[in-house]
Amino acid sequence: MGTSDRPRVGVTNSGLRVVSESMAGVRSVALGVWIGVGSRFETPAQAGVSHFLEHLLFKGTPAHSAEEIAQIFDGLGGEVNAATGRDYTVVYMRVLDELVERAYPVMTDMLCRPGFYDLDQEREVVLEEIAMYEDDPQDTVHDILTAAIYPGQALGRPVIGTAEVIGSVPKDGIDAYHKHHYRAPNMVVSAAGNITHDELLELSDRLMGGIGAGGDPAAFEAASPGAPGVVIKEKPTEQVHLCIGGPGLSRSDPRRHAQSVLDTLLGGLMSSRLFQEVREKRGLAYSVGSYAVGYADAGQVAVHLGTRGDNLGTSCEVIGNELRKLGDEPVPAEELRRAKDHLKGRLVLSTESPGSRMNRIGRALVTDTELLTIDEIIGRVEAVTAEDILALAREFWQPESFSVAAIGPDEAEIRRGLERLTA
Repeated sequence: MGTSDRPRVGVTNSGLRVVSESMAGVRSVALGVWIGVGSRFETPAQAGVSHFLEHLLFKGTPAHSAEEIAQIFDGLGGEVNAATGRDYTVVYMRVLDELVERAYPVMTDMLCRPGFYDLDQEREVVLEEIAMYEDDPQDTVHDILTAAIYPGQALGRPVIGTAEVIGSVPKDGIDAYHKHHYRAPNMVVSAAGNITHDELLELSDRLMGGIGAGGDPAAFEAASPGAPGVVIKEKPTEQVHLCIGGPGLSRSDPRRHAQSVLDTLLGGLMSSRLFQEVREKRGLAYSVGSYAVGYADAGQVAVHLGTRGDNLGTSCEVIGNELRKLGDEPVPAEELRRAKDHLKGRLVLSTESPGSRMNRIGRALVTDTELLTIDEIIGRVEAVTAEDILALAREFWQPESFSVAAIGPDEAEIRRGLERLTA
């Protein structure tokens, strides 16, 4: 299959969407089941239930114990795992092509008929995961920023949830949540590798035909960015962990490919502006970069940095200057070319991985994003102009409009350093 071939999409009798890309010359299949539910769909009283439920899928079914599930996939030489985001949950596997018909029934059993066994034991595991997350400022600073940009909203809450909810949510509450969201119309099966679309469609129809087919579409709270704010958390860390940013583009915005180019040249490469100016030329940080993420109705852009307190002010000044420069001067042709070629290279290289292909098509379908071929994406990246970058930088990437999240040992020192961001 070439990069220009379009993924095949079908629907089972129960309304389950199935998307696939066949790959000649590989001996494996990456297969994921995507569920259109994540932390955005939770009420405050459910904070973290999507993630907790994902854990519990591995704790056994009436047909397979948790240990048997692990033994089956280990015995197949395969991989089974899962992840929860703000707007989806995915359970996925990768196995040899000849073993799909042995592995897929086990994974669908986990998804369709979880027993919610060992609930209190797994509750303790997730509480430990929350504690580990809260101990890691490199993780938590990003969620603190998102909460500052989208205050008091589901989009601003961390995916992992809260200890209060996880410590008390009852089994019947989790079971009801599963029945409500894990329904065929709210799910997508995606696969890439040595498997035909007809084979995947038939298997999915047979194995997942018993999962719920009715109910209302899952709903989420609309995003509403707040005014820029500053949140500083004092913690005895060796570095100050800083994340600054603001609202961005939704995942379907036609300007999203220009946003990817901007993000790449700003902080996504070793030759990017932030990496060169902050790390290479001045030695102010080991870790510095930028990112942009899109959701159904909103998005976020951000710059992140880890540095010692006495370097924070200089780092903020350099970052502020680089952000303003993006909105003041068109990107030189050579730099724009380099960013585009990097994105194109990454995209084409990803087509050699069944897992990358499965992720791209499955995520697009479950989030109702335009399902583009690699060549179509490359065409849109190529169409990005320096003027497109300039306009986006002025609208979304100016430090004066950013919220700030920081974790470090001395709030006063952090505030002094932050003053140089907009000086």
